[in-house]
Amino acid sequence: MWDMAVMAPRMRAVLRIVAALIFLEHGTQKLFGFPAPPAAGLPVMFSLYWFAAVLELVGGLLLAVGLFTRPVAFVLAGEMAFAYWMSHAPRSVFPVLNGGDAAILYCFVFLYFVAAGPGAWAVDIALGREPEPVPAGRDAAVLRR
Repeated sequence: MWDMAVMAPRMRAVLRIVAALIFLEHGTQKLFGFPAPPAAGLPVMFSLYWFAAVLELVGGLLLAVGLFTRPVAFVLAGEMAFAYWMSHAPRSVFPVLNGGDAAILYCFVFLYFVAAGPGAWAVDIALGREPEPVPAGRDAAVLRR
């Protein structure tokens, strides 16, 4: 049987990696037109849209490997809040109508990583920037099995 104290850091890592890879894909689409170019075309270099794409690409890579997780997640949460209020909210009050539901979800998932850390399998842990997510007491014995 799985012990949730043991599985929680692993599942946090899975959430971090999957969210980062999907977020990274938004950056590759905007910068390189991969897997398909955006409907509005590739952004002009140094425009807000271009800076967002660079943040999504670089931030997505850093989050995927778990390097500088907390500060990167903080910046990306801010980017998503900015994107929502600048681009989506003016279209409608309702996120499902303004297309901003993903931006809201990313914002709060990234804020979760700011507070909770990267979970297991992160470069931050290997470099000693974050503590190893090892449960104490009875749960530690389960982890060593």
